[in-house]
Amino acid sequence: MTDSLLNTPVKLGHHTLNNRVVLPPLTRQRSAQPGDIPTALMAEYYRQRASAGFMVSEGTQIEPRGQGYAWTPGIYSPAQIDGWRKVTDAVHADGGVIFAQLWHVGRVSHNALQPDGAAPVAPSALPALQAKAFIQTGPGVGELKQPPVPRALSALEIEELVAQYAQAARNALDAGFDGVEIHSANGYLVNQFISAHSNTRDDQYGGSLHNRLRFLREIVEAVCKVVGPERLGVRFSPLFSGTDQDRVYIGLVEEDPHHTYIEAIKVLEESGIAYVSIAEADWDNAPDLPDTFREAVRSTFSGRIIYAGRYTAERGERLVQAGLADLIAFGRPFIANPDLPQRLFNGWPLNPLREEGMYGGGEAGYIDYPTYSE
Repeated sequence: MTDSLLNTPVKLGHHTLNNRVVLPPLTRQRSAQPGDIPTALMAEYYRQRASAGFMVSEGTQIEPRGQGYAWTPGIYSPAQIDGWRKVTDAVHADGGVIFAQLWHVGRVSHNALQPDGAAPVAPSALPALQAKAFIQTGPGVGELKQPPVPRALSALEIEELVAQYAQAARNALDAGFDGVEIHSANGYLVNQFISAHSNTRDDQYGGSLHNRLRFLREIVEAVCKVVGPERLGVRFSPLFSGTDQDRVYIGLVEEDPHHTYIEAIKVLEESGIAYVSIAEADWDNAPDLPDTFREAVRSTFSGRIIYAGRYTAERGERLVQAGLADLIAFGRPFIANPDLPQRLFNGWPLNPLREEGMYGGGEAGYIDYPTYSE
């Protein structure tokens, strides 16, 4: 094994992780229907990748209205909890540490995915013009659809949603997860509250940045009471450029993203949570995060910092060496290489990623990628 910094242990909450390679949340759309229930196939997929120092599940919706894509799993029903328990048992049997990502898409949904065909919910009645939902049109087939104009949530409904996040965290612990991550990125519900582009409310949840961060603050406080701050992380996707309009759905570009997200990270620091995860733009020729932002994140937040976004082992190690990151997440490479940490540490070649089976399907493109020894 090489002496890569990525191959060194690191503390995360109560856990001492074996290495600094992270499996980030990756939507794969393999849950059983009806009921959006995690399956034995999903358990095998995560078990194969349990050599990661740390794993985060694919986004799992906290309630039926939180779904924006067909076949994604939930974590609100007894059957879903039982299904996830099979996943966590498989990961723990191979020595892995796994958190559940708690997800609500807000306005990035469609009537076909909503209970009784209702409109999706959001902080304000503003449509997600650059995003697409994915609906089932037949057994195992579907299509992308433009989300409709959402319905603005009432203040009472927002309080109820905060309670649903807390309940989802309880469900995650019941399912055997080691902790939870709040999905506050990619233009989904929590991100919609933070952004002035999607939140035009004039009550305590809108207007000033302090008010727009209230929903995040209340969720973090509520979930901390359930799992403890040492078992909680939050994911953001601060974009410093919006030039690729086809990719706007991965986040919302603020007028001053540096100020917006450093203030958001201050909320996390006040609660003492375990980590913040930063998802960078990952398309071709995407802009890098400014070094000034990375330095501000480090000086603001005393917990662990995870970065994701087309990293190589060398680039990730440089960030750890500079003291700006503690862990590095690898998305596409981990899909194609179930033994990715060992490949990175030994300099072994990587399997190429196949588009087949990226979203939905069965074993192909999911659990059939070979390890290096195979």
